Amino acid sequence: MTSDLDGRTALVTGGASGIGLACVRALAAAGAKVHVVDIDEHRTEAAAAEAGGWAHVADLTDASAVDRLPAEVDILVNNAGIQHVSPVEEFPPEKFAAIVALTLVAPFRLARAALPGMYARHWGRVVNISSVHGLRASPYKSAYVAAKHGLEGLSKVLALEGGANGVTSNTICPAYVRTPLVERQIADQARVHGIPEDEVVEKIMLTEPAVKRLVEPSEVAQAVLYLCSPAARYVCGATLIADGASMQGNWVSSLLSTQAIQAMNQQVQGNGADPAAVAAQFLQANGVNK
Repeated sequence: MTSDLDGRTALVTGGASGIGLACVRALAAAGAKVHVVDIDEHRTEAAAAEAGGWAHVADLTDASAVDRLPAEVDILVNNAGIQHVSPVEEFPPEKFAAIVALTLVAPFRLARAALPGMYARHWGRVVNISSVHGLRASPYKSAYVAAKHGLEGLSKVLALEGGANGVTSNTICPAYVRTPLVERQIADQARVHGIPEDEVVEKIMLTEPAVKRLVEPSEVAQAVLYLCSPAARYVCGATLIADGASMQGNWVSSLLSTQAIQAMNQQVQGNGADPAAVAAQFLQANGVNK
């Protein structure tokens, strides 16, 4: 995937490692000048030097630090994130607040600052790196799931407001990506599930995808390039799922199938069945009450 971004300026949060670093490299290779934002000073400066861009060391849980970042950008990639794995009753409230601040509040503040310039130029791209956890839930990740669901909603509002002004907003929802964030989860996942660390990837992370491997950061970066390319001018308010078909095996896909809805309607309208009873039977048959 190539994209001519000469003359464009991008800002990538969490740009010093993982998905963010892959995005920095891809955007720079496509011609963009990149602001690299991360909390790790050494890696941020190294990534900016490699890309020929600018380094900004910032803690994005601090609203004042977010507001000091450059606003005159054409491309905003909201990627920064942290994770904490714990049951709700043991989840530290301060950790919950920090994850929401980083994953949801910072993207809002950055978009709010960047939109006036994007509107004036009648061109802008907001790409939010979400997750399959922005579309469904997992145990022990209350803050992350809540924040990513919020990011999905924010992205769609940005799309509705920005589309007429030449600004698109989309999300990318990968499954587990080979990043430091995922690697740091392994010990926590082993603890809460009561299994050895060397079994976490196989027994927890790769049980549902049909494609039995982790997503590579470069694959997500190529999706970002596509959403910034002329080929995606009309792609706005979309959710690009890169999950190796893991959600296809989830019962949610059954609930949303046209055939299932038609069958339920036929029972209610054609046979005079009680709607509540039909719905209850359907949910039980699909394992929702198990």
